[in-house]
Amino acid sequence: MRIGFWDLETAPHLANVWGLFDQNISLAQLREASEVICFGWMWEGDSRAKVWSVHKHGKEAMLQKAWDLMHEADAVVSWNGQSFDTKTMAKEFLLAGMPPPSPTKEIDLMRAAKKRFRLASNKLDYVSQALGLEGKVKHEGFELWLACMQGDDAAWRRMSNYCRKDVELLVPLFERLKPWIPGIASHAAFRGEDVCPACGSEDLRPQGRAFLRAGTYQRYVCGQCRKWSRGSRRLESTSIVEVSA
Repeated sequence: MRIGFWDLETAPHLANVWGLFDQNISLAQLREASEVICFGWMWEGDSRAKVWSVHKHGKEAMLQKAWDLMHEADAVVSWNGQSFDTKTMAKEFLLAGMPPPSPTKEIDLMRAAKKRFRLASNKLDYVSQALGLEGKVKHEGFELWLACMQGDDAAWRRMSNYCRKDVELLVPLFERLKPWIPGIASHAAFRGEDVCPACGSEDLRPQGRAFLRAGTYQRYVCGQCRKWSRGSRRLESTSIVEVSA
């Protein structure tokens, strides 16, 4: 299974405003809409993420690379990707007249963390450090985006490093969180074998039974990543099921 990890960065909207606090910006005030300026990507098993940007590769080549990678992936892993990255990149494809890439399984680690845990914060920097992992790369803040928009080569190098590190941080986070993620991209379904759906390990250990409305199934726990799963063959079945009111 081809699993990609990715993240993107955008330029801010530019607008003419009357004040600095509590502004309601109309479309007439909008000068330039936000756009993707770079994205980072790495495949599962890679040692380092790569970054493509409008500064180094140009807008057209950057978008084509993103399309090709997403088209090839069986699953993509992100942080808040379903709400931001995927929709933002899809907007770019649409405006560029590109067709949608092939459908892929999306694994949003932030959504998984919010659904399964009550953490003090769901920000990538906090969650990664809370799990004992390296946090996000520190930078000067919004001034970095301003410098990139002005074509500063040194700022673009810092931006690329910032984006690349965000992608690389997703890999150990995915390893820690995937036993907790329901509906994860299934290695078992992809390979057509009795393996752990989360990590693909053959070390499946029988642990009790799963009781569903229509029957009973063998339950397993993975000896590698500790993900719980169940068999697809019913051990016992019934022809009587509950009818909802």
